[in-house]
Amino acid sequence: MTYEVDHVRPRPARRGRRAAWIVVTAVAVVVLGLVVASVRYLNTLSNTYESNAQVFVESFPEEQVRPVKAEHDESINILLLGSDDNGGSGTTEDLPRVPQGGRSDSMMLIHVPSDRESMQVMSIPRDLWVEVPGHGSHKINAALSLGGIPLTVSTIESLFQVRVDHVAAVDMLGFIGVVDALGGVTVNSGYDHSFTTEQGFTFHPGWQEMTSEEALSFVRHRASFPDGDLQRVRNQQAFLRAVLYETLTPSNLRNPAKVQEMVETFSPHLTVDETLDAGAAAALRWNLRDTSESVDMLTVPTGGSGYSEDGQWIFYPDEQAMDDITEALAESTLDEYANSL
Repeated sequence: MTYEVDHVRPRPARRGRRAAWIVVTAVAVVVLGLVVASVRYLNTLSNTYESNAQVFVESFPEEQVRPVKAEHDESINILLLGSDDNGGSGTTEDLPRVPQGGRSDSMMLIHVPSDRESMQVMSIPRDLWVEVPGHGSHKINAALSLGGIPLTVSTIESLFQVRVDHVAAVDMLGFIGVVDALGGVTVNSGYDHSFTTEQGFTFHPGWQEMTSEEALSFVRHRASFPDGDLQRVRNQQAFLRAVLYETLTPSNLRNPAKVQEMVETFSPHLTVDETLDAGAAAALRWNLRDTSESVDMLTVPTGGSGYSEDGQWIFYPDEQAMDDITEALAESTLDEYANSL
């Protein structure tokens, strides 16, 4: 069983020429918030977002098959997908395609509890073996190729019995622009050994400054790790923590030129559901205004690995943990669950 929980931890960002990606999915929420970071520039930034961001024509399954929120439940749940036109973790892998033509290589569920005092970013291993509604058992990322965004949403909703309020997907080029505007990041690698990627970059435990090419290699690599994709998820989360902190610093949020640059470079590579317009983004940013120091990150636990009947290497779900997560989401206490691990 594998669990990963951590908090956003402050660390100064450093210079960098380009960006890395994959955790781009969760950064989408932050960038959407930047659209309304300054009231003075609201109209300009909102117009930039509205004119550039693409919209999923079909975002959600039929209403009658979706979970219904309890009357007291005011939480917000956002499904975030990462895509990579260059193949994510390798061009030979058979990954489903997202609508923009990239490949789905990262899936996260962001949960904002009803009290708005924290935010949880839950990574979902792409090789998790689950029931895809109407299609039997598959890896969870197969839902995208079998039925697009609506079936992906339906799979997540049936897995955790939770309502998905918004969907966002972003490709690598968009994230390049965001990190470029930030000036790079310094990432804390939590892996307890040094490792060298296929591109020839060597990473050591602890904090280290990364160029965009190094960071991209860092979040893609998995060949060196005994648990493969699970350690790659941890690396993605470490990178995300660095980007989240730097993006949410007051100096960045109060810098109109930097905010405008982030929105201009990111929004053309962002695809959202019809309800996530500039107004919804503004409300989201307002709801998250006090959560920058209360971001919990966790990975959906696994119950071991093996091979499916058709020969695919998979992660089995931890059924007890899945029940606990379902209950925590229903009670809007995923923060307590994350911190109890």
